Amino acid sequence: MMMSEKQIEAIGFTEHSRRHAGIVSKWSGEILRSLGAGEDRVRLAEIAGYLHDIGNCINRADHAQSGAILAYNILKRLGCDLESCAEIMMAIGNHDEKYGQPVSDISSALILADKADVHKSRVKKPIDNVFTANIHDRVNLAAERSYISVDREHSSIALNIEIDTQICSVMDYFEIYFGRMQLCRRAAEFLGCKFSLVINGVALL
Repeated sequence: MMMSEKQIEAIGFTEHSRRHAGIVSKWSGEILRSLGAGEDRVRLAEIAGYLHDIGNCINRADHAQSGAILAYNILKRLGCDLESCAEIMMAIGNHDEKYGQPVSDISSALILADKADVHKSRVKKPIDNVFTANIHDRVNLAAERSYISVDREHSSIALNIEIDTQICSVMDYFEIYFGRMQLCRRAAEFLGCKFSLVINGVALL
């Protein structure tokens, strides 16, 4: 994981450190637990969440696939049963919006948790002027808070984000994250829920 952080920092990408891994792990488990999943599924989701970006130690490109194989082999060496290894591998290999698909409850929870972590602290490179920064950095810099809420009774999952619209407009957010939100919608549907995006208290999806 240290090498993943090192490479991400070197290319100036948004933070993918232990902080991100810990948050995604926690939220992945909480999503499934809130929907009534057993603790065995919750634990697998937490492990997948913690390891989901390990492929960044190889290359940012196709990191989901390389990370899936790395995680499988590491967990197998640690004595994890092969079915659980495969479940985690499948979830990690499907968490990125380029090729990813919700193919299990674990992969769906991971997708939602990963895409929910939007926050200004994730921009690590120096920004001289926030208003001239590239749109990816601006979107993250504008995000004051983000979290996932699950309403089991009404079968709904919401991504809630609070943004500073003086830094980034809602349209800027959609320009960058539209593909991710589509994947989140499919992930929520796999879990039998409707997905909504709530920005500054207003439901947009």
